[in-house]
Amino acid sequence: MEHAVGQGTGVRLRAPATNPWMPLAYLSLYRLVLALLFAMLALMQFTPRPLGTFHPEVFTTASFIYLAFAVLCALAVQRRRPAFELQLLISTGVDVVALCVLMYASGGVQSGLGMLVLVAVAGGSVLSRRRIAFLFASLASLAVLIQQIVLAWDWWVPVSDYTHGGLLGLGFFTTAALAHLSAQRIRASETLVQQHAVDLASLAELNEHIVQRMQSGVLVIDRHGDIPLINHAASTLLALPGETPPGGIAESLPAMAELLARWRRDSDRSSYVMSSPATGGELVVSFAALGARANAGVVVFLEDAAAMNQRAQQLKLASLGRLTAGIAHEVRNPLGAISHAGELLGENPALPRSERRLTEIINTNAKRVNEIIENVMQLSRRQATSPERMELSEWLAEFVKDFSAETGAREVLDTALDPPSIGVRCDPGQLRQVVWNLCENGLRHCRDPARVVLRAGLHADTSRPYLEIADNGPGISAEHAQHIFEPFFTTHAEGSGLGLYIARELCLSNQASLVFVPADDGACFRINFADPRRNTDQTLL
Repeated sequence: MEHAVGQGTGVRLRAPATNPWMPLAYLSLYRLVLALLFAMLALMQFTPRPLGTFHPEVFTTASFIYLAFAVLCALAVQRRRPAFELQLLISTGVDVVALCVLMYASGGVQSGLGMLVLVAVAGGSVLSRRRIAFLFASLASLAVLIQQIVLAWDWWVPVSDYTHGGLLGLGFFTTAALAHLSAQRIRASETLVQQHAVDLASLAELNEHIVQRMQSGVLVIDRHGDIPLINHAASTLLALPGETPPGGIAESLPAMAELLARWRRDSDRSSYVMSSPATGGELVVSFAALGARANAGVVVFLEDAAAMNQRAQQLKLASLGRLTAGIAHEVRNPLGAISHAGELLGENPALPRSERRLTEIINTNAKRVNEIIENVMQLSRRQATSPERMELSEWLAEFVKDFSAETGAREVLDTALDPPSIGVRCDPGQLRQVVWNLCENGLRHCRDPARVVLRAGLHADTSRPYLEIADNGPGISAEHAQHIFEPFFTTHAEGSGLGLYIARELCLSNQASLVFVPADDGACFRINFADPRRNTDQTLL
């Protein structure tokens, strides 16, 4: 029997209930030994007084019958049939009756066998879960009284035996009450201990679940240098096979063992830098003692330095975006005044030709600054996405038609889909804005004859759709590829440096990602869409 216990993580642990069959088996073993002892004494015809002195034949017969019943009880307990309470009721009742018969054959309460009846009542009362304990006490008192009355008919019985019988009955009830109450308290304490054990197991499982799901690497090093705990992130960062690497830290991670030795010598410094065996990049290693003793275990936290720098950069960019949006809003009004003044000045018919050229420069640059401000304001007031499931082939055909008609770049865009039918989940308008920007960038840098290819397919490992925009231009150098998605980074004299940054942000808002794919010829950008079968808010990175 088991009790289910729920926990916050959704996992249901089950606490084993108290097993009553084990103490019943011990009681059955005691009964078998006692009956075997009586049967051996009767068989050897060597019974110490006063056992069997009054009726030897009754004593011998009752001993062998009691032995046979003890064997049957032992088999029943082993097979657990019939039910527990029925076995307890029958076995304890027969114990009381059989011992009282042996008491009668030995001369009544003077034989001292009443103590064995007391033990039988106590054993049955401890195992009983209801008020059956008082039934055992009543049965024992009645059996002792009956055997004493029958004995008085056949033999002279001292008056004091009745007093002893009454006191023995009182002892039966007292023992039954105390044994039953003690058993209840023991069972309640055992249930509480089991519940606490389940709670501790649930808490341990929850902690392990949290540790395993952490993005930071965590591992524990005991005082012997072994690694009893390591999460998946740490295994990945350290390129260790499995969750519990064999051998100690000195064998598996000699570089970390050296840092640990340095930290033990100088515990004031808690963070160090080491090379990642998996990526070759830098890892920030932090140590923390698990106890106050010098040889206590140590918990180690691992952070990818590149990921930390990226998060810091994202925070800086977010702050910079808010600051830039505020500045752009403030600059827009004076810029409008400058542009309006330039247009009015250019309309003056008496303005010389050389100065008219200056007004054109003012208007051109004012428009360029206004475009930059519009892009920045677009980032700050970007509308929420409305993703919908669509066929990429149909969307690409319509996009190529519109792009060719508006830009005049006919027979420049090629499409390739494998498989032909690919479903994606995305905001069509925002996807159009991203692909349009990438195609314009591709045409701007293409060689003659210009060619831009839109390739769509499914990832082999995840079966998620992607769309590549590739051109036949000179490509992007490795130095520039590290900064192309940063705001205001551009290699074009008339560019604002916000196109690719906005395109990536739009992809992220659609649970997709925009990445640069190095190519031998030209530049290639890939949009990795989210799984169209799922409506999730997690970003695909």
